[in-house]
Amino acid sequence: MYRRILVALEHSPADATILAHARELAHLTGAELLLVHVADGWAARHFDQLNLRESEEMKADRAYLEQVGSEMVAEGLTVTVQLAKGDPADELIRVAEEAHVDLIAMSTHGHRFIADVLFGTTVTKVRHLVKIPVLLLRAQ
Repeated sequence: MYRRILVALEHSPADATILAHARELAHLTGAELLLVHVADGWAARHFDQLNLRESEEMKADRAYLEQVGSEMVAEGLTVTVQLAKGDPADELIRVAEEAHVDLIAMSTHGHRFIADVLFGTTVTKVRHLVKIPVLLLRAQ
């Protein structure tokens, strides 16, 4: 069924919902999990162009990914982690395509009114631009 699942993480309490579901799927199918967080602050968006060092926020994001990944490996799952940098939707799509994943798992918060209308959401962009199935769960 699934061989490789990309799990998009926000580094927030909302991750608990998608992580619980992804764990179950991985245990049931034997799939590898690719945990991805996209750092999207100023330093992250200009990291390569300006040859910057990782910001404290990016270091914290990387540590979070590694901690979550280690916990899942301790449960017997196969897990890799990746900290991407830039626009969340664009980066999730890029990583998903490069990693040849079978499923993208994300949590959603629902609507944030004006910002969603003006800029769209990461979930909406990923869902409409990627050819890979996307599993969306509403964050608890």
